[in-house]
Parts: sequence; structure tokens; C-alpha cells
Amino acid sequence: MTVTVDVAALRIAERIASTIDPVFAMIDEWRARLEASLAAMPAPSAAAFDPVVAGLVGEPLERAGSLITGAGFVAAPGYLADAPWHLEWWLSGANTFGAGAGLRRLEAVSDPDAEQFRDYTGLEWWRVPARTGSRHLTGPYVDYLCTDDYTVTITVPVEVDGAMVGLVGTDLYVASLERELLPVLRESGHPCTLVNASGRIVTSTDARRATGALLRLDGLADALAPLREREGDADAPAAASASTRLPDGAIVVPCGDTSLALVFEG
Repeated sequence: MTVTVDVAALRIAERIASTIDPVFAMIDEWRARLEASLAAMPAPSAAAFDPVVAGLVGEPLERAGSLITGAGFVAAPGYLADAPWHLEWWLSGANTFGAGAGLRRLEAVSDPDAEQFRDYTGLEWWRVPARTGSRHLTGPYVDYLCTDDYTVTITVPVEVDGAMVGLVGTDLYVASLERELLPVLRESGHPCTLVNASGRIVTSTDARRATGALLRLDGLADALAPLREREGDADAPAAASASTRLPDGAIVVPCGDTSLALVFEG
């Protein structure tokens, strides 16, 4: 693979990062503000805390050109005195899930005895950050809880006094990401595929590579290992510019701090 191709791959990875990194930075800011707000509450409750969450996520959700389609806070079971199971999750006007239009709150079933109740602590976007204490990117997957479409969910633990009290995060439609990123991927004239840390396809210039499927290339799992380590340890160094060549000649380049990687085939 030539130096020209290597440089092209690095530039595309940087452009992908520049599109998604602001979403990560926004979530980190939300976490800091929510942690400060909760720490100041002598007895945290949904009644007092929900307006804080709504005030943070409402404007970004409705901002013109926003990539995010849902955002909010999910409480650890039993943390909020007046809401043992609680999702303060908001949907943008671009979110087609359920009835209604414009900015609206997700109507989630919070009674564990109800037939439609779903224990969210068993879902990947909760389970992994709860185990690692670090930010996690889940998907692409079909999100039947909040979007009913192929989605990427980014979540990060919210902590008070060293204990996780919930998660803050956001949903992004894969279709929205494709609209932003496919033109960038196609500029090189080479087959390009964007994958998550587990090798699951987010989008690809190769129509045969379906969103959500695993990309099976020799050596890819090893090349993505640093991204998985990064997700499992918030203090691990990012490998923003490191690249790896696979046995078939493809180059794998991490996309900044996004937990995504570009697979560039010459």
C-alpha cells in the first residue's frame, strides 16, 4: 500500500472524527453538569432533576443539522426516591419513534410489574459502562426502545461520591451518519468501511456490507483491540493516529476518540 493511500486513509479518519467528536464532547459536558447538580441535591428526585436534564438536551436535539435524535439521563434503579426506575429521555422532531412531532419526552414503562416493562440494566448501552466505568458506543443496532431503527447509542456513567447513579447519553440514527459520512468515504475512490470497536459495520461504500453486520477480515479483531481497551479504561491513552495493516493489505485507522475505525482497502 503506497504512502499516498496511507495519507488518504488518515485524512478520511480525521474527517470522520471531526464529525463525531463534538457529540462525545457534548456528552462529557452534560455528565459534568449533571454530576454537579445531583451532588448539590440532599435528596435527589425525578421531580427536581428532570427539568435539569430537559434544559440540557432540549436545544441540542432541536438544533438545525444536529446528528442526535434522542438524549437524556437514565437513573440507576432505586437512586431517585420518587422514581425507582426512571428514564428522562427526550426525542427530537427528527425521531420517528412513536406518535407525535417536535421535541417530546419518551413515554417509558417504569412499573416493573407491567407486562411492557423492560429492565434496561441488561442492555449493552447500560451494562458495559456500568462494568467499565467508561464511555461506550453501542451499535449499530435496531433500537426498539427509543428509535425503532438502526441506531448508534453513546452512553457515559454519571457518578456521585464515586458511585454510578445513572447514565447520560444520546442516540444517533445510522441513516443520519451515512448522509454525513458516505460522501467523505467515497472521495478516496477506494472501498472504505466504518466499523465500531467490535468490528460491526456502521456504514460502507461497498453495498454488500450491511449495516450492523460484522466485518470479517483476517487480523481485524486484533487491530481493533486498542479501541476496545480504550472503552474499558477511561485513562487508557487514545490511539488517534495509529494505523494497522491487515494481511490482505487493508489499513485500519482509528477515528480520533470516537471508538470507531476506518477500514481502507487499496
